[in-house]
Amino acid sequence: MRILMVGLDAAGKTTILYKLKLGEIVTTIPTIGFNVETVEYKNISFTVWDVGGQDKIRPLWRHYFQNTQGLIFVVDSNDRERIGEAREELMRMLAEDELRDAVLLISR
Repeated sequence: MRILMVGLDAAGKTTILYKLKLGEIVTTIPTIGFNVETVEYKNISFTVWDVGGQDKIRPLWRHYFQNTQGLIFVVDSNDRERIGEAREELMRMLAEDELRDAVLLISR
């Protein structure tokens, strides 16, 4: 199953990815581009694509939409100043035809 994980920069996407993969918190640096890992859970294999969230990278998110079956949108709930910006990005993605069948999970 192909999962796309996106959200604003510094929301915690890479931290979540490696917590799922390794079962522990690791030190991360800002993602320029993407990280991709296979995560096993209850005999199901997920390919998780963690894509950088800097504003200059966000227009590239659409290049990862094809064949995406699940979408994880990560929000830093402590970053109240950017909640509106996160909402706008999420709404923009939900309007994309290629994601119409994807299951959505919002993580905060």
